[in-house]
Amino acid sequence: MERNAQAPAYADASFPELLRRLSTDTALLVRQEVALARAELTSTAKRAVEPAAAFGTAAALGIGAFGALTATLIALLALVLPFWAAAAIVTLAYALGALVAVRTGKRKLAAIGAPIPQTVESVAEDVDAVRGRVRRAR
Repeated sequence: MERNAQAPAYADASFPELLRRLSTDTALLVRQEVALARAELTSTAKRAVEPAAAFGTAAALGIGAFGALTATLIALLALVLPFWAAAAIVTLAYALGALVAVRTGKRKLAAIGAPIPQTVESVAEDVDAVRGRVRRAR
């Protein structure tokens, strides 16, 4: 059988050989996609270490300052209100602030999107390519 110059290199391969190639190519593709995802996540994690340490330090110092501020606010309000009322007012103010912060954080976190955009895009391209080849083969 004469081979067409446009025919792919595997056009004369047997069905078992085609299945073997498909298995090998699929395994290679999966390994490459996993390696890309790992590289993206490692890069992102390495860049996040220093800022995370700074936030940890700020949180520890902030807790101490927050405790002092709370005591100050309660003491000031206790000059004109009973102690329990002063403590309740400060607690409610903090609860309201926490609610606003949670809603804001949740909204901003949802806007971040996928942590591995190149991998997602690459996998989508691979799926499209496979679908195109399957359609042409029919």
